[in-house]
Amino acid sequence: MSSLAEKIDSLPSLRTTVDAHGLLAQKSLGQNFLLNRNITDKIVSCSLSAQNLQNFQGSHVYEVGPGPGGLTRSVLCKEPDKLTVIEMDPRCISIMEELQSKSGNIMEIINGDALQYDFSTSENSPKHIISNLPYNISVPLLSKWLQQIKSYQSLTLMFQKEVADRILAPIRCKDYGRISILAQLQCNIIRLFDLNPECFVPAPKIWSSVLLFQPKEKVLFPEIISKLEKLTALAFSQRRKMIRQSLKNIPNFEAICAELGISLTSRPEELSPEQFLEIAVRI
Repeated sequence: MSSLAEKIDSLPSLRTTVDAHGLLAQKSLGQNFLLNRNITDKIVSCSLSAQNLQNFQGSHVYEVGPGPGGLTRSVLCKEPDKLTVIEMDPRCISIMEELQSKSGNIMEIINGDALQYDFSTSENSPKHIISNLPYNISVPLLSKWLQQIKSYQSLTLMFQKEVADRILAPIRCKDYGRISILAQLQCNIIRLFDLNPECFVPAPKIWSSVLLFQPKEKVLFPEIISKLEKLTALAFSQRRKMIRQSLKNIPNFEAICAELGISLTSRPEELSPEQFLEIAVRI
């Protein structure tokens, strides 16, 4: 009996699949397809290697926006116990069903909106999310997953490079902001590699980056996340102003800063994620 990897490798090429289904990427859905299996295999292998894993055996993997299924094929070849794909575009469902016919009961297909799907349901298996994220919902999805990060063993996500730069940005940097703070407090983050626009169909105007997120040992409680989000929204909505001005309406703010040794003349990008956390804990 042939292995699942052999069954997947026997399928028509991704480009042939796209042509057969008349699948043109839709800008309204943020679609840019990866049709090169070498690249999708690299995404999966680099993620596993960085986690010191050989495969996804024993794990439940989720993929958002699988499109023509290039990354889906690469994940299936690494033997997850279960793979759930969430796809909003009904045109892609028939492609997923073809993959499902090869993989049997490993695959679950959900035709719906990933922003409305609850990924954090309790189960015993380790959970991984891996996705070439639709550009137009990448940050809202990441924010949602960061709030539930204890539910996952890893997130392997592709973003526009400029978004990845914001996520990884250090303090005193123009890219540093709200998503940098929440992501860096919740996760250890590695940039696995960058991708040239020519890797995609159609080619976007910008580069992309693949990031690996792994939860920190101690993650934030929901009420602290909520306070952090409000605090950073206030601060970075007026990022050129000193915090004594942008955060003046926070009760006891001056006393909190005095206790923490934070200068009121600082601007938001001069405060570390840990300093924002210390303020949030006290309000």
